[in-house]
Amino acid sequence: IVLIDNLNFMNIRKTRFAPSPTGSFHIGSARTALFNWLFAKSINGKFLLRIEDTDKERSTKTSINKILEGLSWLKLNWDDEIVYQSKKQKRHKDVALELLKKGLAYQCFCSKEELEEMREKARLQKKPFRYDRKWRDKDLHDAPKDVKPVIRIKSKMNGSTLIKDIIQGDINVSNEEIDDFIILRSDETPTYMLSVVIDDYDMKITDIIRGHDHLTNTFRQNVIYEALNWKKPTYAHIPLIHGADGSKISKRHGAIDVEEYKNAGILSDALINYMLRLGWSHGDDEIISIKNAVKWFKIEKVGRSPAKFNQDKLINLNSYYLKKIDNNKIIQYLQNYYEKNYNFKIDNTSIKRLNNGLDGIKERSRDLNQLAEMAIFYCSKYPLNISSKAEKLLKKIDKTIIKELIIEFKKIEENFTKSKIEVIMDKFLKEKGLKLSDIIQYIRALLTGLDVSPRVYDVMEILGYNEVNNRINRVING
Repeated sequence: IVLIDNLNFMNIRKTRFAPSPTGSFHIGSARTALFNWLFAKSINGKFLLRIEDTDKERSTKTSINKILEGLSWLKLNWDDEIVYQSKKQKRHKDVALELLKKGLAYQCFCSKEELEEMREKARLQKKPFRYDRKWRDKDLHDAPKDVKPVIRIKSKMNGSTLIKDIIQGDINVSNEEIDDFIILRSDETPTYMLSVVIDDYDMKITDIIRGHDHLTNTFRQNVIYEALNWKKPTYAHIPLIHGADGSKISKRHGAIDVEEYKNAGILSDALINYMLRLGWSHGDDEIISIKNAVKWFKIEKVGRSPAKFNQDKLINLNSYYLKKIDNNKIIQYLQNYYEKNYNFKIDNTSIKRLNNGLDGIKERSRDLNQLAEMAIFYCSKYPLNISSKAEKLLKKIDKTIIKELIIEFKKIEENFTKSKIEVIMDKFLKEKGLKLSDIIQYIRALLTGLDVSPRVYDVMEILGYNEVNNRINRVING
C-alpha cells in the first residue's frame, strides 16, 4: 500500500506561484496565481507557494504579508507548506559547486572594470551585452589574487535551443544568444536563475505557468536543467496585461494592487471573475463562477496577445456580484467601515433598517464603499452627513410646505407604510397643485442627506414615522 501511495504521490502534477516580496501584490501577479491555482484544481493537482526572498535589501516582511493576505482574500489557498527561497541557499550553493567540480561550470575572475569595458564595447556596436567567455578555458594559475571569482555555467556555443510553450508555441533561439551566465556570485550567494531551477526541481513542479516577461529566462534555465540532467517541466507563458492604449499596465490605467482593490470596496469574487477574462475566456460567458472556472479552465485556451485592462468592466462585474452578496456579510463589512471611518458602532435598530433597506442600495452601488456611504443614513444619529448637492437642496427648501406635509403624515403614524405614504402624498400634492418632482428631492435630502437614494417611500417606511418626523423637524425647525 505504501508503494502505491508513493507512486501516486509522484504522479501528482504540481504548479507553483513564486512571487518576489519586493513591492505590492499587483493584479498581474494575482492573475498568474489564479491561472496556476485553476490549472492545479482542474487536474486534481497541487498549487504550491514559494516566496522568492533572496533579495535581502528589497524583500520585506510587509510585502510577504500582503501576498499571503491577498491570496487568502481571493480564496486562492495553497497546498503544503510555504517554501522560502532564502532558506535554501546552502542547497543552491552546493549545486553550483557540484557543477563546477564536474567541469560544467567555471570560475570567472573578471574585474568590474573588465566587465564594464565589455558592456561599453557592446553599446558602441549596438549589440546586447554577452560575456566573452574569457575564463571558460583559461588556466587558473593566471587568476588574480585580489579578485573573488564568480561561478558561470557553460552554455552551448553552437546550435540552437527549442522551447515548447503551451501558449506561445515552439520558440527556437540560437545558442549564441545565451552567454555563460553567473550562477554563484563572488560573495557565494546563488543567483535567481540557479535558485529557481533547483527549487522547482526539489518541489517536484511539473508545470510552470508564469508571465510572458519570464520567457527569456526559460532558455537560461534550460541550460541548468540540461547540465544537471534533470527532467524539465512544461511551460506556459501567459501574455502580459496592457492598458487600453496598448502600453504596459500601470496606476494611470486604474490598475492598483490587490489590497487597494479590497480597500476600494471591490469584492474578491468580482476581481477573480475579471482576472479570469484577462487572456482566457469560455465562449461569450461574462459571469463565471469559480466552480465553473475550475471545470472549464484549459491553459492551452489562454491567448497569446496581451490582455487589455478595462476598469469599467471590473466595476460592472463588481456591481453584479454586489447585488448577489448576502446582507449579513455586507452588514459585517459596514460595521468595520463605520467604526474605522466614523468611529461609531451599528446598533440593533440600524441592523434592522439595513436588513430592510440594503437591497435598494445594492441596486445603486458600484462597490462596497459607495454602498457604505449610501447606507449610512440608516445608521446615523443626527447630524446626518450631508452631501454638497443635498446641502444646496436644503437651502432652497419651502419649509411651510414641508411643515404642512408633516401634519398629514401624522394621520398615518400607526400605519406608516409606503402604500399609505403614497396615498397621503398624492392627495397632498393634488391639493397644493404640485408634482411629485417638485418636492421629492427635498424630502430625500432631509431624510438621507443625499441627492441619490433608494425610493423615498421605501426609505420612509424603513425609518418609521418617529424617525422621519424627527429628521424633518430638526432641519425645518433648526
